[in-house]
Amino acid sequence: MDNYEDTGITAEKQSGLNWKLRQTFDGRIVRKDLTKKIKEGANVPVYVLEFLLGQYCSSDDPEVIEQGVSSVKRILADNYVRPDEAQKILSVLRQRGSFTVIDKITVNLNIKRDSYEAEFSNLGIKAIPISEEYPTKFDRLLCGGIWCIVQLDYEYIEEEKNSSPIHIHKLTPIQMPHVDIEELKQGRKAFTQEEWIKILLRSIGMEPDRLNNRERWLLLARMLPLIENNFNLCELGPRSTGKSHIFKEISPNSILVSGGQTTVANLFYNMARKTVGLVGLWDCVAFDEVAGINFKDKDGIQIMKDYMASGSFARGKEEKAASASMVFVGNINQSVDVLLKTSSLFDPFPPEMGTDTAFLDRIHCYIPGWEIPKFRPEHFTDDLGFITDYLSEFIRELRKEQQGDALDKYFRLGKNLNQRDTIAVRKIVGGFIKLLYPDGEYTKEQLEEILVFALEMRRRVKEQLKKLGGMEFYDVNFSYIDLDTFEEHYVSVPEQGGGKLIPEGMCSPGQVYTISQGKSGMIGAFRLESQMLPGSGRFERTGLGSDTKCKEATNTAFNYLKANTNRISGTISTTTKDYIINYQDLQGIGLTQKLALPTLIALASIAMSKPTVSSLAVLGDISIAGTIMKVDELANTLQVCLDSGAKKVLLPITSAADLGTVPSELIGCFNLIFYQSAEDAIFKALGVE
Repeated sequence: MDNYEDTGITAEKQSGLNWKLRQTFDGRIVRKDLTKKIKEGANVPVYVLEFLLGQYCSSDDPEVIEQGVSSVKRILADNYVRPDEAQKILSVLRQRGSFTVIDKITVNLNIKRDSYEAEFSNLGIKAIPISEEYPTKFDRLLCGGIWCIVQLDYEYIEEEKNSSPIHIHKLTPIQMPHVDIEELKQGRKAFTQEEWIKILLRSIGMEPDRLNNRERWLLLARMLPLIENNFNLCELGPRSTGKSHIFKEISPNSILVSGGQTTVANLFYNMARKTVGLVGLWDCVAFDEVAGINFKDKDGIQIMKDYMASGSFARGKEEKAASASMVFVGNINQSVDVLLKTSSLFDPFPPEMGTDTAFLDRIHCYIPGWEIPKFRPEHFTDDLGFITDYLSEFIRELRKEQQGDALDKYFRLGKNLNQRDTIAVRKIVGGFIKLLYPDGEYTKEQLEEILVFALEMRRRVKEQLKKLGGMEFYDVNFSYIDLDTFEEHYVSVPEQGGGKLIPEGMCSPGQVYTISQGKSGMIGAFRLESQMLPGSGRFERTGLGSDTKCKEATNTAFNYLKANTNRISGTISTTTKDYIINYQDLQGIGLTQKLALPTLIALASIAMSKPTVSSLAVLGDISIAGTIMKVDELANTLQVCLDSGAKKVLLPITSAADLGTVPSELIGCFNLIFYQSAEDAIFKALGVE
């Protein structure tokens, strides 16, 4: 599935797709390399530029294309209104009596006069009378406005001082004036799934023949917030993988908030002006560089949590609803393996978000940005794709439809998915169906492909929540059940299968792993490595820093060994040998103080030259008199044992009573070895009968 396709694709095969596109969507497609050439010089939105190119360069003949490009350049040079030249153009209009301009036009109905009036964005003129035929024919003029080429006439009549001397002679939209969604649904039937994916990717400027199947799906997932209401997406990955490109350049309906500082008034609701913020005005609000997100107001993140869960928020006396999706994109500075071992994949978020499990639980989909290649010039397409404006408008129209219940026809979700997981999976499935099968025609296998992808994207969020929130989120084994065969299929996350902290197989003598609570209060894994040298019975420790309680715990172990050498083994000498132990905090959570028992086992192991049994985690601790102490938070500790790769767990018998608090499927993952005293713990850890 992940193999690259033959990139030396045959000309016929390629032109076959292009020919089908021309037959089905003529005038709505454009060659993307032309956009790149002109865009570098003209400061008009991409969607305006592409519409003009779609009109003038819709041919394969190089001469026609060249003439078309020069026509587009000339039209832009002569007629595009720059805001600082507005007065000059009005003056030229007055002198000549008529003039053609390119500008963004919004039409309002003046109820008092019962007439339509146009407003020009860059020219800065309002209340220009406009014939009723235009807003009737081009309904987008009334919903936020569109770019148009307008022929204006200027005629000043003394008797009509109150009316405007400027009249609209002819208006031609240069954006899609009206999107016929039925036409799109019919047009989709002409293409296969693979062809349609290629067209969508080319429409956002990417070349699908340079990407494998997995990368194509990940890029399509970036479009989900644009096609699905109230969709919360997160993508963290390396730099220059185009994470924010689609939200800034492709869609006129999304806004990219760069730089972290923002306010509740700007984002949600300004109580002084009584106006709704960005979430009410845009389909999608994307935050670039998540590491810098910073609310000036203390309640910012709380309101954001409320909005991400319910799509509404309360400010002042009233509750407001909005449908904007939230997107968080940012950079990961370390490798994914390091992040998975030491912290969580939400590490780049600011601390008030990145460790708040309630906030992170509201993220529906986490795209693994590290799987997307860094983009080079050859990753950008020179082929035909939809005009950006057509793409973003039909995507906007499809937001009104709901397809999340489609999976119920063939599948049922497994037991481990709670309500939030189910909502997230349904949103991802619904979004992909609208994107790939707008006509509603798909097979069971195609739906299954979407469902597996959706479960993986949500499970990635849940896996990190389990690391941060412990047992509360232990149910991460996502599955779905086929309603025909009643088979249950489990879906895993690719990066979780990697290296574990506790290696498989035998360790060297003196190497011990223990799981307990670190200085920061989080539970993590710690490694002890030992050396024995000829000497006079000295005990040295490295890696403890200046923590006196840790040093006391290690002294307890050495003193206990000295006092009970004969009871453990006659081969141990604490007078003619020196011992050195290095302590390592594997997850950066601060060293634990429960080091007496692990230290004792490490000393006995190196002194007897016997390694511990394979994949062992040591739990519990002892006092100076050898009293064994039970494990705090047993369920969470065992969960960390599982994540760290332990297969056997050495457990004090005093903790046996607490096993009732641990889910049975978690206990089933280990071979539990109980000990009743410190000596018993040593023998069982070293596998001595």
